[in-house]
Amino acid sequence: MQLFLDSTDVAVMRDFAATGLVDGVTTNPSLIAKSGRPMLEVIAEICQVIDGPVSAEVAAVESQGMLAEGRKLAAIATNVVVKVPLTREGLIATGQFTREGIQTNVTLCFSAAQALLAAKAGATYVSPFIGRLDDHGAQGMDLISEIRAIYDNYEYDTEILAASIRSASHVTAAALAGADCATIPPDVFAALFKHPLTEKGLEQFMSDWAKTGQSIL
Repeated sequence: MQLFLDSTDVAVMRDFAATGLVDGVTTNPSLIAKSGRPMLEVIAEICQVIDGPVSAEVAAVESQGMLAEGRKLAAIATNVVVKVPLTREGLIATGQFTREGIQTNVTLCFSAAQALLAAKAGATYVSPFIGRLDDHGAQGMDLISEIRAIYDNYEYDTEILAASIRSASHVTAAALAGADCATIPPDVFAALFKHPLTEKGLEQFMSDWAKTGQSIL
């Protein structure tokens, strides 16, 4: 499964990119607003740090506005993925972007029927929001499983990008449910490396090694 960072913090991206485990980045208007910087500048800088797909979201709500904004975003770098909302207008824009060879990430997906429409429109990615569904009493992972079954039934190429990830266990569950990718906040990404037994075991190994007085170098 591909792992994307959900962030606009370039310093954090550089740190995680050094692991070789970051496949891409997603951004949204809320993250851009928190950065306090011009959007085009932020996206351009991210694309210099990350070689993989970088999702940049349009702000327009009508398809023609989305198309104009999306073309401008796509011109920033070849790895920009234009992010559009899963609305009627968003899917009209997605279809046109597909015909123009512009990659898309259809976001705010909350049902398998919506995901079906996104795939039919030719979306590169669809982003079901797991955590937000859980917040409203639904089972977010059930949606991932339903989308996976539909896409496999009809051999759609659209990739399932699990979003609204809240924990390391969410990442594991999304992988088990068949998500192609997950977009993860930096704190959750950091948590993937950790387990108390790993830390305890390493501490014991280092203690035992120190007692030998040896050096590998």
